[in-house]
Amino acid sequence: MHTRLWWEVGIVLALSVGRSAVYSVLSLVQALTREQSLGDQSTSLNPGANAAQFWDVLDQFLSQFFAFAPIVLAIYLLWEPGRSAFRRIGLDFRVFGRDLGSGLLLVAVIGIPGLGLYVVGRALGITVQVDAAPLDGSWWTIPLLLLAAVRAGLTEEVIFIGYLFDRLRRLGWGTWTIILSTAALRGAYHAYQGWGPIAGNIAMGIVFGWVYHRWGRVMPLVVAHTAIDVIAFIGYPLAAAWWPGVFA
Repeated sequence: MHTRLWWEVGIVLALSVGRSAVYSVLSLVQALTREQSLGDQSTSLNPGANAAQFWDVLDQFLSQFFAFAPIVLAIYLLWEPGRSAFRRIGLDFRVFGRDLGSGLLLVAVIGIPGLGLYVVGRALGITVQVDAAPLDGSWWTIPLLLLAAVRAGLTEEVIFIGYLFDRLRRLGWGTWTIILSTAALRGAYHAYQGWGPIAGNIAMGIVFGWVYHRWGRVMPLVVAHTAIDVIAFIGYPLAAAWWPGVFA
């Protein structure tokens, strides 16, 4: 039974966050081998698309759409006869008002310190400059960015938290071993951004893992993560325009 579970976890990770974490770490290693310091390098937070190119916009939409597949796979694997996977991990709307309030509270607890870590990392030259796609007046820009934020929130919280917590518990792992391991994987997932975001995302993983252990619901984490990414995807270009010395 354990062997089958390990294979399942390995396949899910290889198709989703684990694969991305490997490429992210390799990106950081490559950045460290360049002559430029990390502070002089940049990376893209979210890809832009040419408003004049229909196929470019369609490609971005389809890329986001198919990126939901690993989330669906994780939920499918969590499903058991007579027991909804959505209810098991708390990804439903039964107490959405409370989940929304809890999620916004987590934004304040995680988002503001995370922004501070980024600013400090940039000042110390140990964090890559993160460039967000500029906003424009095209009708599709905001919906596409919102879709990307929802996809990112669901991907990380459903797989890192809902799926892995369930599977690693079945494999006999203790609560704090799971929390710290998934937090480390989350940090590796964001390694391409530099040391500041690695530390910030590990801290986020620890807080989110502890919260899930206490509340047993993924929905507040999805709300918080999506809100943070909406701020990053839409608010970041505005911040780059207002404070170019720090963000641009």
